[in-house]
Amino acid sequence: MTEIRPNEVLRKKRFGGELNEAEIRAFVRGVTEGTWADYQISALLMAICIQGMSDRETLALTLAMAKSGDTLDLKDIPGVKADKHSTGGVGDTTSLILVPLTAACGLKVAKMSGRGLGFTGGTLDKLESIPGMNVNLSVEEFKRIVCRVGCAIAGQTAELAPADKVLYALRDVTETVDCLPLVVSSILSKKLAAGCDVVVLDVKTGSGAIMDTPEKSRKLAEDMVRIGNLSGRRFSALITDMDQPLGMYIGNALEVEEAIDVLAGRTAGPLRDVSLTLGAHMLRNAGIAPSVAAGKTMLEEKIASGAGLAKFAEMIEAQGGDPRVCEDTGLLPKAPRRVDLPAPDDGYISAIRTADVGNAARLLGAGRLRKEDAVDPAVGVVMRRRVGEYVRRGEALLTLHAGPRSDVTGALNLLGRAVSLSREKTAAPELIHAVVE
Repeated sequence: MTEIRPNEVLRKKRFGGELNEAEIRAFVRGVTEGTWADYQISALLMAICIQGMSDRETLALTLAMAKSGDTLDLKDIPGVKADKHSTGGVGDTTSLILVPLTAACGLKVAKMSGRGLGFTGGTLDKLESIPGMNVNLSVEEFKRIVCRVGCAIAGQTAELAPADKVLYALRDVTETVDCLPLVVSSILSKKLAAGCDVVVLDVKTGSGAIMDTPEKSRKLAEDMVRIGNLSGRRFSALITDMDQPLGMYIGNALEVEEAIDVLAGRTAGPLRDVSLTLGAHMLRNAGIAPSVAAGKTMLEEKIASGAGLAKFAEMIEAQGGDPRVCEDTGLLPKAPRRVDLPAPDDGYISAIRTADVGNAARLLGAGRLRKEDAVDPAVGVVMRRRVGEYVRRGEALLTLHAGPRSDVTGALNLLGRAVSLSREKTAAPELIHAVVE
């Protein structure tokens, strides 16, 4: 076999040529084995960013990255296996709600998650705020729990799509993070390596999202669904709003508490609505529900009966956590200090700059900038009002939950400009912008 040299691949893509499967596999192999230098990898990433990739190239890159390390074989778990992925937002606690709810309907949900960089911790950090909760499961433990309980949420193994870890680190420092073929291959390679049959994608759009306009978000969603379906799995996507926090609680233990409140039927609103819609698509795509509407009805019944909350408690216990948190959220970590941000005037809330709210939560200690940073599970922000609601001067717009290491002054400065008031009532932003099948 003729050796494929990095400079040949670089030259071809630099001038807009379409790379073949062998060339893409050679690139990914070089990334994984370390035979391509960082400057060569970075040069190809920039060429891809400038010249783009065809569907054939993007699919080949996705599959090569998925096969760059271990892949999970879930065939010995009976039934259809499903997963959900979000492109990330603020107050985005949907996984903790829809995973146990869909499992209560008979779906097998084998969810591999990560730790968050930025606003708050990721799903794993949120779960770890539950006393005793273990998210570092071996593959065999993970599969046993999914078989027995119906669902589990665990961290990715070190060898799952290892090429993506190298590429993402270089994308971060070469300003190629938002390059669509690279975003698509990064997300989908991990999902394909995780072995699920059905994947529903939640693509955020707005001021707190990676893709800040509906047009960019739709293009990303369409590309991911198209490439995902070409891989032989079933993908669909929802484009959901992030022009204000999805939930009212932003933080790690705070978001667990809100998820429990939704599962217990105590809380309604956008977080519940998006969770039910995503879950309904999972049930429909897996063949458990005949339609999205029927799937949503099934999920609502599991909330009303308490089966969804019971399934969450069962999953927590199976992963070593204290299931009593589902009945008593006072067992979750609590911040020692609370500070209200009062409204400066009477008026309607016309806008909430979601990224500022998220960055304020990070200043309080809820998020991290580097993977080695520690998060404080107790701190965060609780929103008191949403866009379109009326407030009087002095009423609390939101409440900070602060700890001993929290930068309360910095957080208040950010939050003070995050919420805008108007004399005229503003309509709340549309919650679900589009569905991509």
